Amino acid sequence: MNKEKTPVSTHAEGIITTTGKGLGFVSLGKESPRENDIRIEAGLLNTALPGDHVKVALHSRVPNMQQTGEVVEILDRARTRYVGTIDQNGTTYLVPQDNRIYVDFLIPTPPTENLSKKKVLVELLEWTDPKKNPTAKIIEVIGNVGENETEIRAIVLEKGLALELPEEIEKEAHALKASAPAFIAEEAKKRRDFRSITTFTIDPADAKDFDDAISVQTLPSGDIEIGVHIADVSAYVKPHTAIDEEARSRATSIYLVDRVIPMFPEVLSNDLCSLNQKEDKLVFSAVFTFDAEAFSNPKAKAVVKDSWFGRTIINSDKRFTYEEAQEILDKGTGLFHEELLTLNTLAKKLAKQGKEEGAISFEHEEVRFVLDENKKPIRVYKKVMQDTNKLVEQFMLLANKKVAEYVSDIIGEKKGKGEHATHEGDLFVYRIHDEPKPERLEELRRFLASIGYQLPVEEGRVSPHDINALLEKIKGKPEEMMLSTATIRTMAKAIYSTINIGHFGLAFEHYTHFTSPIRRYPDVMVHRLLAHYLTHDPVSKETMEEYRSLSAHSSEMEKLASDAERASIKFKQAEYMNERIGKTFEGTISGVAEWGIFVEENETKCEGLVRIADLGNDFYVFEKENYRIIGKTTRKRYSLGDKVTIRVKSVDLERKSIDYELVTEKK
Repeated sequence: MNKEKTPVSTHAEGIITTTGKGLGFVSLGKESPRENDIRIEAGLLNTALPGDHVKVALHSRVPNMQQTGEVVEILDRARTRYVGTIDQNGTTYLVPQDNRIYVDFLIPTPPTENLSKKKVLVELLEWTDPKKNPTAKIIEVIGNVGENETEIRAIVLEKGLALELPEEIEKEAHALKASAPAFIAEEAKKRRDFRSITTFTIDPADAKDFDDAISVQTLPSGDIEIGVHIADVSAYVKPHTAIDEEARSRATSIYLVDRVIPMFPEVLSNDLCSLNQKEDKLVFSAVFTFDAEAFSNPKAKAVVKDSWFGRTIINSDKRFTYEEAQEILDKGTGLFHEELLTLNTLAKKLAKQGKEEGAISFEHEEVRFVLDENKKPIRVYKKVMQDTNKLVEQFMLLANKKVAEYVSDIIGEKKGKGEHATHEGDLFVYRIHDEPKPERLEELRRFLASIGYQLPVEEGRVSPHDINALLEKIKGKPEEMMLSTATIRTMAKAIYSTINIGHFGLAFEHYTHFTSPIRRYPDVMVHRLLAHYLTHDPVSKETMEEYRSLSAHSSEMEKLASDAERASIKFKQAEYMNERIGKTFEGTISGVAEWGIFVEENETKCEGLVRIADLGNDFYVFEKENYRIIGKTTRKRYSLGDKVTIRVKSVDLERKSIDYELVTEKK
């Protein structure tokens, strides 16, 4: 490191992310920690770890170069607990599981037993001198490296997430269950009764919690009434009870490959609140009336003539799996065929109308696993999106949209009457999706232009219609995956907020999350707020300040849960390929980097790395803006979306990584 004093012009604060090689990148805004605004070279991190809030001394700016700097102070540690593998060789160290951490942790008082090659959870004790290793103490021995229970538990703990619910929460939940029969009987007298109307749930075959049901009936006028009924969790879980506080902290259920870590105790999520077949259930409903012509006339649009929102009671006639409901639609006969056909017809029209209005239709493939009795993957396959999946999705989108519109109309009326708002925001919890950042759009526009595609970008903005037109144009072409992936990476991430800016991806001015309160805490907040507006109760300033903070917290927890879910998938994919070393597969280049190309196996979506060293005797240049690497001598190109044949070279279960080698390339 150069010991001469670097000229410094000013200071800045931000959130840092680091690499395993000791580089750092600091974002100047907490909301976008991946923007990599300031580059921190190796040796200048001053003990900063991923996610820390840091103060940075900025170096004098060099024209046309990225801003650089050095960390001068750790303002706030993102976390103090870390997961890793113990290395005992005279001295005991923890090798962190997070590959963004560039230093091992010294365990100054190691346990007496041999923990080498075991995964543990540690607490950071001290790290103030960057020339020394951080010190930590072991607080939990998780288990042996590579074992399913060890790796899954390590994934959850590494993200700072909780596994088991406290005993007091379970007790409170069982008390609610015990008092439920009398409570439901009393509530039934106050609620609109849907128990005599055809109602059913449609969910995955392995689902245990059912938080949405759909009712269908033809009214005397001939109009069609569709009810979207959502588990009324807020009827049982009151604010600031022990169950509520725990759910607030978790903010979401976590869906791992081999288990679900529920936000609420299972006696609530799988029993009391779950819309189980042939049981009276308390629900919050969004009820829509469609003109009969919307079903009978192929050219007629599916327009909602009337909406009603309120608390109801239902009794689900049937628990369908997606496959069961699809079989009935395909055969044209079976239980509730007419109702399913009505829903499917309307759903297809809603989807078509949404696309015409600008909803961006990215195709996203998900993988599913078949596990043996030891939870080892014996099959990996892509989830098939059938009409019944899309049917449910469309009516959930409709309910979320209409609830947000309804509340926003009330807010608008209050403001029109001159009533004072109790909060600077819109007094509601929205699901918002910002427009893509101008610099990312410009990068995408240039890339598309270089291969013959035009994306109209004006004043740093793009129309969702133009993105859809691009996606339609590339459909079925060899470059489809490459361009679709590049476009997706340009998009912002949807978050929760009390300030409404609309949802860019769905092309909705108003949108919220209302339909999954069993597994998402923001939906519970939305139910409570909707109840306020339905009864004209004022929402206190304190409540809205609380909900603003909870919205930000929920967005953060959603990301952590999503990261944990992806990590569990990567582990199972690595396990699967570990049994297939030496075998060949067809794949597609899914990413490019300075150190190699990432390839995704076409059927199982197992992604692995083909290292630069395995690409032959050439020097490869990484062209980030063109999503490719090029051999300096051979001019051999490897681009995002290229089709290749790969062989499984090696697997590292601990790092959840797969190494491939190329067999042939196919354009």
